[in-house]
Amino acid sequence: MPGTAPEGGAALELRDVAKSFGSVAALRSGSLSVGPGSIHALVGENGAGKSTLVKIVAGVRRRDSGVLRLHGEDVDFGSTAESKAAGVAVIYQEPTLFPDLSVTENIFLGRQPLGRGRRIDRAAMYAEAERLFAGLGVHIDPRRPAQGLSIADQQIIEIAKAISLDASVLIMDEPTAALSGVEVERLFAVARGLRDEGRALVFISHRFDEVFELCDTVTVMRDGEYVSTDAIAETSVPQIVSRMVGREVAELFPKTPAEIGDVVLEVEGLSSLGTFHDVSFSVRAGEIVGLAGLVGAGRSEIARAVFGVDRYDAGAVRLAGTPVPARSPRSAIRAGMAFVPEDRRKQGLVTDASVARNVAAVIRRGLSHAGLLTNRDENRAAGPWAGRLEVKTSALDMHATTMSGGNQQKVVLAKWLATEPRLLIIDEPTRGIDVGTKAEVHRLLSDLAGQGMAILMISSELPEVLGMADRVLVVCEGRITAELPRDEATPEAVMHAATATVHHTAEGISA
Repeated sequence: MPGTAPEGGAALELRDVAKSFGSVAALRSGSLSVGPGSIHALVGENGAGKSTLVKIVAGVRRRDSGVLRLHGEDVDFGSTAESKAAGVAVIYQEPTLFPDLSVTENIFLGRQPLGRGRRIDRAAMYAEAERLFAGLGVHIDPRRPAQGLSIADQQIIEIAKAISLDASVLIMDEPTAALSGVEVERLFAVARGLRDEGRALVFISHRFDEVFELCDTVTVMRDGEYVSTDAIAETSVPQIVSRMVGREVAELFPKTPAEIGDVVLEVEGLSSLGTFHDVSFSVRAGEIVGLAGLVGAGRSEIARAVFGVDRYDAGAVRLAGTPVPARSPRSAIRAGMAFVPEDRRKQGLVTDASVARNVAAVIRRGLSHAGLLTNRDENRAAGPWAGRLEVKTSALDMHATTMSGGNQQKVVLAKWLATEPRLLIIDEPTRGIDVGTKAEVHRLLSDLAGQGMAILMISSELPEVLGMADRVLVVCEGRITAELPRDEATPEAVMHAATATVHHTAEGISA
């Protein structure tokens, strides 16, 4: 029923909600209706307005206009405390627990049960925490400190906190982006249990396989506006993608044939004690080589060692036949390597710096005059690359932290492409970005290969590996267990090699 938000007895309802920041309309007409006892997907490209809508429900932002109702009652949250008190909980991709407090102290922070003499009743707190975890079907030691917990366990703690507050509406914002396959299944089991208790859940994700596996209903947003709501059983991925981007995306992996040239990267016998062993491979000009495998197989560690970020104990790395010194990213850059890391926010960007400063970061020395570097110099160098990658920003002096995930990834790519590398190493090129931007990044990689660049691509998304790579190297427990040409790289062949020496559940590759 495109164009009309659904009616009914909703636990959470937003209708024609709008929010602007100055002259920029972040949300023009946001509508969402989530019934109790259901899991409702909210999808859209980065910049579609999903985050703004969530912030309004969470009390972080106040809407400019429109209707917000909770269980049929009009509400207007002025703070996150008001939203929580009304029964709304938001579970973010990266929870913010206090690391020095225990698991239980994080759950009951500010509302600890009191016993005699108004002392905190720790026994009662621990007992209640154990009851909450038992109800969720998980085991986490309530006495252990939060520091060192996995993202998955931190999210479960946030869910336990929400239940302890009797939250009736839970919003999960990209909760699976940093989780392995086993952790995702545990989270889904918890989500289904909450649904069966009659709670309303909103699930925000770019992963369509998860949306179709978990959710009952899906709402699509585009350009700050409501587009459609459908039952999962009555729609399909192509229909959702078309509504998200406003056009048909016939080719998510626009791989075009490129002329394969001479060997650019040679890795020979690379070993790092306890991480990877006797790794040898090459990447040629015009070739995209995919590095596939399970989470923890050693893919990213191999890439970081090749670039000089991590140490290795034995072996050699050569670029165009010239040895590249170990543990020296500076030498790798001078030799013609570029490295786009997995975690763009923490390792690839200075989020409180401008787009221009980020793009010019690696080539600053070459831009300066007598040791001085002006904003004009940075803008002159960054402008062409930002334009070529279609970075959607009103000005080069906009801070990277204000940009969508897809545009942040483009800024990191622009920074490294500005060095004019011969080899591009890119780790998880499209993690956490929307389907339209994924196609843009894939097209860029294909174009770069067509211009003769050698590309080493690490990805946990099997369709991405199979769709973009000329050759697939499969890593299992720190060793390369298969080298598959494009026409032999099937999902079955890759997964067989990825589990060649292990017998546990296949984590981390999503088919």
